[in-house]
Formats: sequence, C-alpha cells, structure tokens
Amino acid sequence: MELGICNPPIARNEPVKDYAPGSSERNRLAQTLEEIKATRVEIPIVIGGEHIKTGDLGTLRAPCDHTLELGCFHRAGGDITRQAIDAALAARASWMRMPIEHRMAIFLKAADIIAGKLRETANAVTMLSLGKTIHQAEIDAVCELADFWRFNVNFLYTIYKTQPISSPGTWNTIEWRPLEGFVFAVSPFNFASIAGNLPTAPAIMGNTVVWKPASTAVYPAWIVMQILEEAGLPPGVINFVPGTGANVGDPAMTHPDMAGVHFTGSTDTFRRMWQTISQHIAPAKNWPRIVGETGGKDFVFAHASANVAALSTALIRGAFEYQGQKCSAASRAYIPESMWPALQKQLLADVARVRVGNVTDFSNFMGAVIDEASFKNIRGYIEHVQQDASCEIIAGGKCDDSKGWYIDPTIILSQDPKSKTMVEEIFGPVLTIYVYPDERFAETLDLCNHTSPYALTGAVFARDRVAIATASEMLRDAAGNFYINDKPTGAVVGQQPFGGARASGTNDKAGSLLNLLRWASPRTTKETFDPPRDFVYPFMGQ
Repeated sequence: MELGICNPPIARNEPVKDYAPGSSERNRLAQTLEEIKATRVEIPIVIGGEHIKTGDLGTLRAPCDHTLELGCFHRAGGDITRQAIDAALAARASWMRMPIEHRMAIFLKAADIIAGKLRETANAVTMLSLGKTIHQAEIDAVCELADFWRFNVNFLYTIYKTQPISSPGTWNTIEWRPLEGFVFAVSPFNFASIAGNLPTAPAIMGNTVVWKPASTAVYPAWIVMQILEEAGLPPGVINFVPGTGANVGDPAMTHPDMAGVHFTGSTDTFRRMWQTISQHIAPAKNWPRIVGETGGKDFVFAHASANVAALSTALIRGAFEYQGQKCSAASRAYIPESMWPALQKQLLADVARVRVGNVTDFSNFMGAVIDEASFKNIRGYIEHVQQDASCEIIAGGKCDDSKGWYIDPTIILSQDPKSKTMVEEIFGPVLTIYVYPDERFAETLDLCNHTSPYALTGAVFARDRVAIATASEMLRDAAGNFYINDKPTGAVVGQQPFGGARASGTNDKAGSLLNLLRWASPRTTKETFDPPRDFVYPFMGQ
C-alpha cells in the first residue's frame, strides 16, 4: 500500500570531467584501459536473470587496433529469442505493479553507479570497443546515459501526475498502463547512451523488453546490463539478447505479443523492420508502437554575415568528432562565395591540426571507424569523388587499414549541389562543401531543404537576424533539431530533445517526456458518486 507520494530528486545534467593531464580521473582511466586490454571478456545472453552461453561466438575487436581482441560474446538463435520473449511476458505482471517509487529508484541507482564507481570502466570499454576519444566516451557512455535515467524518472513522475479534470459528482483518473505485450529494443553501435536508453525508456514506464544490441557494440551494452542488474532490476524485465537480425529480429517482430519497437540505426534497416511488422500485423494483438531514429544528411548553412572562426570550428567538430559516425554529424555545408576564401584558409589550417590515431593516446582528436565494412563503405565514397570531375578533395582522403580502420578527415569541394556526397549518408569523416552565390541565399536554402531525403539536424550560421529568421522559416521541415550558430551535434538530454522526420525517423524525441508517452497505453476511469436512477431526462417532460 502506498502511504505517501514520493517526489524523485530533481534531474540535473551530469557534469563532464575534462581528464586534464595530472588529474586523478585521467590516472584512473589510464589504469583501467590497461586492465581491460589485458582481460578477455566472455559475454553471455541474459534471459530472465539467467546467464546463457550458446557457444555461437562473436569476436569483440578494437577498431583502433584490430589485432586486439577484447573478448567474445554468445549469440542467440531463434529458440533463445523465443525464450527471451517468454521471459519478458512472464515478468510483465509483477513489473507493472511495482510501486512507482521502487521502479524509479532502480534507474536512479543505476545512474549513480555509472557516474560513480564504474565511470572509468564505462569510459574505457567505450573507448576501446567503439573507437571514441575520452571526451566522446565521457559525454556519451557516462554523462548522457546518467542523464537519460535521471531525467526519464522525472518525466515518468510528470506523466503520472497528469490527470484529467472532474465535474461535480464524478472523479476522472488516467492510469498510465504499459503496453500489452513486450517491447523489442534494437540499439546501434555508435552511442552507449542510446544503447542504454532504448530498452530502459520503455522499462521505466512499466514495460518488459527484449534487447538486441549491435554486434559491434556488445561490450558497452554488457556494462549497461550489469549496472542494471546491480541496481536491482528484476529478472526478465530487460532480456539481453545479442545476435543477428534474422535470429533475433525476425522472431521478435513476427510475434503476436510484440507491442512496440524502439530502434536506432540505419534508414534501410528500419524500413525493412516496418515492412516485416506490417506483413505480420494480422495475428498481432495490438497495433505495435514503432519508434525509430534513423539516418541523416545533416547540414551547416552559412550566411555572409557569419563569423568565420566559429563556422570553421563547428565544421571541424560537427563533421569529424567520433569520425563522423553520428547520425547528427555535419555532412554537407553551404558557404557563400564572398566568405569562401577566408573560410577555406581557416578550415584547411584547422583540419591540418587534427590528429588521427589510437584513442588511448589522449592527444588524438579522432580514432578509427567502427569496422572493416564501414571502412570499405566510406573509402568507396572517397574513391568515387576521385573520379568525379565536379568534385575535388581539398583535405584528407587517406585511408589506412593496416593497423586500425583509419580514415583521415576529408573535405570535398563540390560544384554540383546534388553530387553523390552532397545527397547520400556516408556515416564517416567526410564533409562536402558547396559554394553558392551570395545573392542566391534564399534559393540555396530551398535547395538545401529539398536535396536530402533526411531531416534530422541542421545549423545556420549568421549574425544578420533577418538571415537567421529566413533560414529558420525555410528550413522548418529540414531538421528536427535546428541549431543557430552552433554545430548540429551534441544534443543534451532535457535540453534539446532529439529526433527528426522524413527518412530520419518518427521524431519521438529521445530525452524528453514525448518519448516516454509512446510506451504507455492510458486507461481512463470515470467514477460517479451518485449515479442516476431513472433514464428519463428533464427535456422529456410535458
């Protein structure tokens, strides 16, 4: 019985540590990196709290040194996936009835664990497994994930407090039920925080989950799973099921009890998932909630009044941090002719200072791309540009896979605003620039709006307020997250809810109350204190 209404602690964004030379956190991290490199992990499947080993093993390699094996993980087959579904369904009744304050406490404790005693472990595993620098790992694997858990608890509390009005003699209430069935969460390789949020956002709302992490990011996901277990998450609430799309995805998406999908990944994969679900909708018990954040071809649009140094910094950071492997990464830029000579000089000077190498060397700005497949895909775009007369590589273009999957920061100048690298998502450290005549500012804004099928993030740089207002209006549908005089990456939970439309997803805004609402199926209850006892209405009188 609830004997009080408990307010959760007010959510605040986790401070980002700078890991400056000589700092205690830097020393602890360096030691943890060495310990993890020296330890070969074996990661099981987790179903209903039971750790399962199938013997079908995948190898965990470090992108910056593909000779370094960090360990292995057990892959699930179809039968194991169905066991995970059964475990999620069995856990639903008790989990949805757990008092809200106890449900919230689990995720608040998890946030404190990752921001406290396991901070260096989460960072080191993310650096080695995903090829992130310490800064990129810190803002992702620790700070953003802790923010997701703390803010989602507060959003949950706000949702539960949201109740309808009642007229005299009645009492109206809303019960925020979880979805009927299980939620299938599919997380990407590039963000440990997203991997942690995709299964836990539905779980915070009382749902039970089957979670398939990306095969190239099982190790950071395993850290998340261990933290949740330590925080007291009951068995079966989240079932950890690495494996292929065919072995895990197909049994989950065709199951009649699948109530929703929480996905981040490629647009093509999401389309195939949607198609699979639609083809098996007849036996489904409910219309599944399909929530997806997918690709992007994110832009930076400069007006002639923009500050050159600020613009160059935004392009370098926006395009090349984490090797451009962010769905929000700056991938195309529109620069006015009058500014281009000064910007080109500044940009080339800045990119020449970018160091690429193993992320265990803290002086490097960039690491390696995630795996051989990504390396070959990105290299293919660079080789295409080398054969395209309308394009010129003005910086970078070097690709080296002898030690790790390294690609230098590459800047392309395109005379064609609809060339291949101006239109298609590359998901690597490649920025394409189109220089437009100053007098065609509005015309080029329209070009920017209609060039790409995506609509995730975008930025405008200008000091002229009329130009800013014009760009904001004309690019209203071109980006779900729009930035003024800032790079188009780095959305913060609770500050910039994240998501886009068009081919970029369903725009359900991770890091906000809006996303959690997708994982609830409200029930409205009306109680009448003195119900009528005769069907006759007053208007029927003579």
